Amino acid sequence: MKFLSTYSKFIPYLYFIAIIAYWFTIVNRNVGISAFPILLFGIPFVWQIVKPSRKLNFTLGITFVCLSSYLILAYISDMLNIINLSTTTKQFIVYGGLFVVANFVMALWMIRNSIQRAF
Repeated sequence: MKFLSTYSKFIPYLYFIAIIAYWFTIVNRNVGISAFPILLFGIPFVWQIVKPSRKLNFTLGITFVCLSSYLILAYISDMLNIINLSTTTKQFIVYGGLFVVANFVMALWMIRNSIQRAF
């Protein structure tokens, strides 16, 4: 249990690194070498694992809460405008919803970690 509580603060960073790596592999298959700038998005998350900074952590958390809030609004808007629900559309709604909720939860987790370190 101590192991889990010690390393649980790294879960949001590892989540976002995994999403960036997945995004890179998908774009790299289709576009090629011009997909490498996507890897630059992972630098702040790797930096937080190597050398944690409370300000960077809070900034990343707030940024991703704002982006996730926008994604939630876009997801709800898209869901309400769909008239004909095919199986592909239903899969997209489920996977997209899980992705949006996971991003929001991980961003809140990063903010919680930065607040806990402050006190």
